Amino acid sequence: MVTWLINKNELICTAIIKPMYFILSKVLYILILPFLWIFGMLVYAIFTKKPKRARKLLITSVIILYFFGNPIPMRLYSNMWDIKAYNPGNNKFSSIILLGGFVSEDATGHGFFNNAADRYTEAVKLLQNGTASHLLVTGGNGNLNPSGFREGTFVQGELRKLGIPDSAVLIESNARNTFENAAFSKAILQKTTLKPPYLLVTSAFHMRRSLLIFKKAGIPVVAYPCDYYKTNRGAISFWDLLPDTVVYGTWNTYIKELIGYIVALLK
Repeated sequence: MVTWLINKNELICTAIIKPMYFILSKVLYILILPFLWIFGMLVYAIFTKKPKRARKLLITSVIILYFFGNPIPMRLYSNMWDIKAYNPGNNKFSSIILLGGFVSEDATGHGFFNNAADRYTEAVKLLQNGTASHLLVTGGNGNLNPSGFREGTFVQGELRKLGIPDSAVLIESNARNTFENAAFSKAILQKTTLKPPYLLVTSAFHMRRSLLIFKKAGIPVVAYPCDYYKTNRGAISFWDLLPDTVVYGTWNTYIKELIGYIVALLK
């Protein structure tokens, strides 16, 4: 198992989002959240002294609330946005690049696999079935006020429990976001003899933005999306006409990805 340390100069050179882009992405994300608009309209409807305006605001709020809670629009959008599944077949790769975000930290400082753990599962399968000879795991701690917990270090321990040879694994535990995933992965891969293209593994909703960022970083990759949301599969049923609280959270995820993609285009 090789854990790569990136020195301070490399962090500065490959360090990552300029403050302007970081702030822009956060502000745009907050401003576009559907619930923020709904909340604002409801507050306005309560305090406005014009009954007709209040009625229009209430009706608009209900329409938006229903739209973003309905699985059908989410399914249509995710089918359009998600990168389609890839079957590597007999193709072989020197390394998988597994993007972090599938491990969370509990209140005691210990790690656990979260809802995106399919990334980890698929990457391990690809390594074990010989699709790739190496696995590069990239992920640190993306919290605004991070503790000492590092995703890459946690995954390192889990891979050892599976009996995966240390020589087949590279660990990068500094990256806080996708820009840094790409930059730090490139710095590591340049120090090895592993040849591109690499097999990039991440969630389907995250893959489009990841491909753009890795392309801009000059890293040839082949997309292996996984962790598809349940809303983008299956036939439409009566229950799809009813609002679902899960869909609201799903929209927030996709909106975040869209904003991140726009920021990556501008960078």
